[in-house]
Amino acid sequence: MKKVLILIIATSLFAVLSKTKAMINEYEEITKSDKADITLCAKKMNEAYTDFKIIFKGGVLTRPYWINTTSPTWSPQIIYEDINKDGKNELIIILTKGTGTGILEREVHVFHIQNQRIKNELVEVPVEVLVDNPIAIVLKNVKTELSPNKAIISIGEKKFTINVKPLKIEPEHLFPDIYFGNLINFEINDNQLIAKIGGQISPAGGSIGGIQITYMFKDKMYQAKSIEFNPNE
Repeated sequence: MKKVLILIIATSLFAVLSKTKAMINEYEEITKSDKADITLCAKKMNEAYTDFKIIFKGGVLTRPYWINTTSPTWSPQIIYEDINKDGKNELIIILTKGTGTGILEREVHVFHIQNQRIKNELVEVPVEVLVDNPIAIVLKNVKTELSPNKAIISIGEKKFTINVKPLKIEPEHLFPDIYFGNLINFEINDNQLIAKIGGQISPAGGSIGGIQITYMFKDKMYQAKSIEFNPNE
């Protein structure tokens, strides 16, 4: 029963090459990988791309609820590297949902490549794997305090105290506490998935540094391996 269910799911998500062109005629090609046979297509609606198609080695995977800004500066990133040390490449797609003054909102999607038999043919199928939300990781593991004079960030036994007076922010313009959420970025560095979350004490000119989360694959998901704070110089 389990094998039948996997086959049904894979067949519904993954189309054969002969149907690829018909499925994406109304979509715009956004970006493609030079390292592998991977292309991203989507529909343009107002100032955003949505209803994504991932064309992976001739098959099509649908992600209707993904969103990415139409700005060429922030086109989706396709990365095809081994980030879980299993000797096989993973497909990593980084989207940019929003940008602006003091705002960068990105999200990551990681796919493990599995061999599955469809219609008597063995094909490689991308299967998405859960990545723990970086903001949830921060809220569970980072303690903060904020006053007109200093900002305090504690991670485990490490404590950072930052003098905020040089920023010259009036007390009435301070957030109630250090805020994480406007600046969320992802990158692959040394074959590791890394999230960088900016810390702010005020809507404008209030950046004090950022939390860096290095992920590892454990218990069938990507979760925090290490959490560090890097203050602004």
